[in-house]
Amino acid sequence: MSALIAGVALAVQSRINGELSIRLGDPIGAAVVSFGSGLMVLAVLVPLLPAGRSGLRRLRDGLRVQRIRPWQCVGGMCGGFLVATQGLTVPTLGVAVFVVALVAGQSSSSLLVDRAGAGPSGPQPVTTPRLAGAVLTVCAVLLAVGDRIGHPSALALAVLPLLAGVGIAWQQAVNGHVRVVSGSAMVAGLVNFAMGTSVLLVALAVSVTVRGFPGRLPSGPWWLYAGGVLGIVFIAVGAAVVRYIGVLLLGLGMIAGQVTGALLLDTIVPGAAGRPGWNTLLGAALTLVAVCVAIMPARRRIRCR
Repeated sequence: MSALIAGVALAVQSRINGELSIRLGDPIGAAVVSFGSGLMVLAVLVPLLPAGRSGLRRLRDGLRVQRIRPWQCVGGMCGGFLVATQGLTVPTLGVAVFVVALVAGQSSSSLLVDRAGAGPSGPQPVTTPRLAGAVLTVCAVLLAVGDRIGHPSALALAVLPLLAGVGIAWQQAVNGHVRVVSGSAMVAGLVNFAMGTSVLLVALAVSVTVRGFPGRLPSGPWWLYAGGVLGIVFIAVGAAVVRYIGVLLLGLGMIAGQVTGALLLDTIVPGAAGRPGWNTLLGAALTLVAVCVAIMPARRRIRCR
């Protein structure tokens, strides 16, 4: 259930950041606002809480004794790329197609990350159901973008969320290590947002040099600035549960939430890309089938315990 809620949060964040990108006229600037606001919330909250302060000390000590490596603290770079991708592609692709492309990359990469043992739960075998779930999600993205075959630019854009999904799997794995060492999901979130914001600020500096400064920040509505808080939910939940269920099952649980949330958004409050077509609906349904196929063996093991 936690992973499902995190997935819905990501789908809503995608729509918010896409809308902010349109109004600001700069997807990189919108990503900086989203990630930066999340960083500001955590930078204030974590030092105020006793658990946050002790978590920071444990992370510092863990780095000193090499219980965790510095490269395991840079997962936020992938998060920064994801948020920038939302602003670049959601206005054109719509939330539903964006999410289906994202989860295709996420599920495929999660399978490899689990097999390599990059997450805190250690190596996970490539079983037939897990492999079938990953393959079905790839088929889902091909089905979902089928009505855009005549639009090469849209298909090219779908590659960006696909790559972002690949990065998410690794991000969740290394954030899980930060969570284990620090003992705090909020500390893991703070590290993630600090790294992502740093990368996005560099990207913004390059963008300003080439294109000039983005437009003025819109005065409203208020929800345009809620993307950072939703990002905190997504990162904190992932960091907290990945050690127990592994990267693939975490990713697939989030996928169920992403697909459900994205379809509801594009159906009830359609964006510039319009309402999802029949192929997007079938692609989303196939994605949910893939989730069920992959998690059933794990659920049986849990019942047996």
